Amino acid sequence: MRKLKLDELNRATLTEFKAQQKLPVAVVLDSVRSMHNIGSIFRTADGFAVEQICLCGITAQPPHREIEKTALGATQSVNWIYYVDAVQAVKKLRADGYVIIAIEQAENSTMLNEFAPGKNEKYALVFGNEVNGVSDEVMKLIDTCIEIPQFGTKHSFNIVVSAGIVLWDFFSKLAIGS
Repeated sequence: MRKLKLDELNRATLTEFKAQQKLPVAVVLDSVRSMHNIGSIFRTADGFAVEQICLCGITAQPPHREIEKTALGATQSVNWIYYVDAVQAVKKLRADGYVIIAIEQAENSTMLNEFAPGKNEKYALVFGNEVNGVSDEVMKLIDTCIEIPQFGTKHSFNIVVSAGIVLWDFFSKLAIGS
């Protein structure tokens, strides 16, 4: 077996990517502090053609070289907007017709493998701060909460790993499974 060269991957150009149909998902970063995590989430959002990223609170904004270290240019392809806080973002997204989902460990959460996204819905997936998770103020506004099943000794996944798992799940159920 031979690995493919970059020019054999047939990736979209920036112009083609901007014009292509997007996964009906907005990623909301609720005061994410690590710029490497922010950049990695941009890159993951590019990979799954996510509609937009909402950077909220203390979440850093591009352009910043620490974000670009992991984003590798995805800050140019993925649409993003900054909000002073995640509550403001969630209220705007709800007004725009998005179903608001926290990715969090909470009472009555739905396990990711049991969640079936609707084909005609738009989703705002809220990922929280690396230490404190999704803010209590946002948790009061969500429509539902999804939890990623875990089977080890640690309390949680890194936010980038969580974003990758959840975005792949939504992509596989909405784009591939359709």
